[in-house]
Amino acid sequence: MDPKGWRLKLNDGHSIPVLGFGTYAPEEVPKSKASEATKLAIDAGFRHIDCAHLYNNEKEVGQAIRSKIEDGTVKREDIFYTSKLWVTFLQPQLVQPALERSLKNLQLDYVDLYIIHSPVALKPGEELLPKDEHGKLMFDTVDLCATWEAMEKCKYAGLTKSIGVSNFNRRQLEMILNKPGLKYKPVCNQVECHPYLTQRKLLDFCKSKDIVLVAYSALGTQRLKQWVDQSSPVLLEDPALCAMAKKYQRTPAQIALRYQLQRGVVVLAKSYNEKRIKENVQVFEFQLTSEDVKVLDDLNRNLRYFSAQM
Repeated sequence: MDPKGWRLKLNDGHSIPVLGFGTYAPEEVPKSKASEATKLAIDAGFRHIDCAHLYNNEKEVGQAIRSKIEDGTVKREDIFYTSKLWVTFLQPQLVQPALERSLKNLQLDYVDLYIIHSPVALKPGEELLPKDEHGKLMFDTVDLCATWEAMEKCKYAGLTKSIGVSNFNRRQLEMILNKPGLKYKPVCNQVECHPYLTQRKLLDFCKSKDIVLVAYSALGTQRLKQWVDQSSPVLLEDPALCAMAKKYQRTPAQIALRYQLQRGVVVLAKSYNEKRIKENVQVFEFQLTSEDVKVLDDLNRNLRYFSAQM
């Protein structure tokens, strides 16, 4: 199947490509690589690009998208671009200016999806991770319902087509859904999700509320020391996953991505390697049996690579 054509309908009437390209890279990776990789991804067939203010590369990713529009590879409406509201901007008056800053960096008129990066607020300011003199993160108290109203205003203003959340649990989702005067439900909840953390209960809840689950770290993780326990098992080396890859004559990464698609989950694939970017788009060329999906379900061990969102 042509990957550009496989989309899921969102609860606000828009639709999202089921396979997305993740653009995060560690600080030591030159920012120019984000631009190169995004161009490669669009050339390979990716139409859903996932980025964020936190990644500090929206200028480069925007430049890549614009260059692919200018050379005729895509039109703007072919691209589904996601940005995220960072947690130092959760105070309602800071929401729209944060999105406007992202748009300025991107040099785009609108984003397709704007999501709250995490429900945990940090002290407002230019520091992405503000810390006190003891090196402890400085948190902030925010009414997420007020933040959500500011997100709704961004949609009204035409700065974003859709609005959603990330790293929210069921209780936090219910708080938004039950908010008096709610105008728009979140269209999605982007969370860590892979065969070691299948998120079955959260997925079922989201489906019952017509909220799409979007999976990040679907291939495990880049194992960044800042965020990830280095002793955690490597997902793509899992024996059951590797055996299945052999059976289907695919890579373990392709099996892990295909697994999410068959569960009705939108999945993000992050790679800056040209060969793997091309391989990751090939998930539309095969199908897992329901028995094999069950085998992958059973790998769940509720293991979070990102033990803290902060």
